[in-house]
Amino acid sequence: MESNFELIEILIVDDDQGDIDLTLEVLEVSKMKLNINVVKDGVECMNFLHKTGNYKNSPTPDLIFLDLNMPRKDGRVTLQEIKADADLRKIPVVILTTSNADVDIVGTYTSGANCYVKKPVGLEEFQQVLQAVENFWFTIVKLPTKV
Repeated sequence: MESNFELIEILIVDDDQGDIDLTLEVLEVSKMKLNINVVKDGVECMNFLHKTGNYKNSPTPDLIFLDLNMPRKDGRVTLQEIKADADLRKIPVVILTTSNADVDIVGTYTSGANCYVKKPVGLEEFQQVLQAVENFWFTIVKLPTKV
C-alpha cells in the first residue's frame, strides 16, 4: 500500500550490527516512506552530515538515531558537535542506547538530545518502542523543513 507521506531521511549511527539489523527490520514495515542510511561511529556520522569523504552526496537526515557507546568518536561527543553546528542543530537526535545511566540521560539532554530511549532487550519490546518513536516523530511532531 502506497502512503501519501513525503520521503523521510533517517540516519542510524550505531556500531552494533545486531542492533542495526533489528532497527532496519522494524523500520522496514513502516507505513512511512523512509530512506535509511547507516554509519558505524561518530567520525562517519560527522562526515555524512558534512557531506565529506565518501559521503559527498549524502542526504540531510530528518532524524538521527544515535547510539552512545561507539569506537573512535562516541555518541556523546558526536551529539555535542551536531548541536554546536548551526547547520545541523535543528536535526532531531534520538539517543537510542543500552545505557540507563543517569549521567548519560542528563548529559545528553544537556547537550541537546531531543529524546532518550533505552534499547529494549526483547524483539517485541524493541518493535513497540521503535514504532512508538516513529509514530511520535513522523505523525505527531512537525519537523523543520529543509532549506
